[in-house]
Amino acid sequence: MKRAARQRLVLLLAVAALLVLAFTQWRRDARGEAGELTALDPATVDRIALTLPGAPTEHYEKRAGHWWRTDGTPARASDARLGDLAGTAAAPVLEWRAASDFDLAKIGLAPPRAVLQLDGQALEFGETSVTGPQHYVRVGARIALVPARYMPRSPAIATTELH
Repeated sequence: MKRAARQRLVLLLAVAALLVLAFTQWRRDARGEAGELTALDPATVDRIALTLPGAPTEHYEKRAGHWWRTDGTPARASDARLGDLAGTAAAPVLEWRAASDFDLAKIGLAPPRAVLQLDGQALEFGETSVTGPQHYVRVGARIALVPARYMPRSPAIATTELH
């Protein structure tokens, strides 16, 4: 085989490999196996409920552009921290799998380590994955792997009361 023909063959194989990779990525995106944790726009989230182990559920509501804790006497909450929690809606998903693929107790989802509800959509957080700094998150009947920075923590509450 001549050198020019060999180079064309290598180039043709490289193009074919790129096409296969592009097609695989397209199929994965079409099945919803990549992308974001929810279809919610974080900017439009106006109700958040957070349940952490050993603590009562904390409820928050966005009023006039600011976050308020609505349990008991309404009090201002940290807009930045609640904005981070709302941003969890758009957390990048590293991988989606069916919940039936897992023993939920082994990945910290029976019971969950935290439950975050964004406008009523429940996100149940489990343990850190053994493959890296990622957490298991159950969304309906599927389990997502998301970066660990999205694991919810309790927001700091301001002492300002609602007038």
